[in-house]
Amino acid sequence: MSVPTSALEFDETRLNAFMEKAVMDMGAAMHATLVVVGDKLGLFKAMAGAGWMTPAELAARTSTAERYVREWLNANAASGYVEYDAETKRYQLPAEQAFALTVQDLPGAFHIISSCFKDEPKITQAFRTGDGVGWHEHDANLFFGTERFFRPNYANNLINGWLPALDGVEAKLKRGASVADVGCGHGASTILMAEAYPKSRFYGFDYHSGSIEYARHVAGRDGLQDQITFEVASSKSYPANGGFDLVTFFDCLHDMGDPVGAARHVLSTLKPDGTWMIVEPFANDHPEQNHNPIGRIYYSASTMICTPASLAQEVGAALGAQAGEKRIRDMVTAAGFTRFRRAAETPFNLVFEARP
Repeated sequence: MSVPTSALEFDETRLNAFMEKAVMDMGAAMHATLVVVGDKLGLFKAMAGAGWMTPAELAARTSTAERYVREWLNANAASGYVEYDAETKRYQLPAEQAFALTVQDLPGAFHIISSCFKDEPKITQAFRTGDGVGWHEHDANLFFGTERFFRPNYANNLINGWLPALDGVEAKLKRGASVADVGCGHGASTILMAEAYPKSRFYGFDYHSGSIEYARHVAGRDGLQDQITFEVASSKSYPANGGFDLVTFFDCLHDMGDPVGAARHVLSTLKPDGTWMIVEPFANDHPEQNHNPIGRIYYSASTMICTPASLAQEVGAALGAQAGEKRIRDMVTAAGFTRFRRAAETPFNLVFEARP
């Protein structure tokens, strides 16, 4: 239903500023697909450290068609991802971009974005009905993209920063502790912890059977099958296994339909001196405080993924990816935890410690 132009009074300068922003967004959205293409075909990896190249040279290295590669390179040059030398008509991938795109696995985020476009019809319909869309109902690019995007952040912070920030936890892990990683997905966080603390025993739980199957495969490939057990189980039903020294939730509590119920179950599975580590997307308590570039990403992802996931489950609390510390604290203490604090933070995450 269109709005008559005559009904709108607007400032032409502000309109033009908005149109400039919209054009930037259109370019970013179109270019996102080319990041996925370049990642799948190994174009970025072939350029990393290779210096200046012609489209023909890159095509030969990657067994791709030169005409497509030339257009792809120009799109990346226009986007600031690669550099172009007009005199030699060659292109190069700067070291900083190469690091982000081939070492830090930034393309994982673009695979998540790809899944969002594929799942748009389901989310549009959910807007009309109020129904949820479960994690398992999304395109598979979401599962693999999520692992790739989040793993570098965990690798950079989990062992060196987040776990040492918890009271007494690192010492337990070094001696040998029992750990539950709930909502483990493909098991990236579980495997990182197991590799760092070989005397500890780890259990990864996720309700998505496809993710658990993949996590088992990776654990077997890496020789960790005797140290890690991956099981299909929800956040409210995973087994206590005699009590855990540490329970971890990585970027998943806000996705749960009944986060208070999940918190109660965590409390029931912890040893009396156990710890619950909750890693959540960085968010301030008030929406206007999150109206920034990072909040833009998180609110958008929350609309397409997190909120629908929660609404597809019992209770359907729909915390969203920008819940903020106060809401997490209120929920955790309502479940019976008596101690709660922010233990660490990064520009992308808040890390909370909860204890009985």
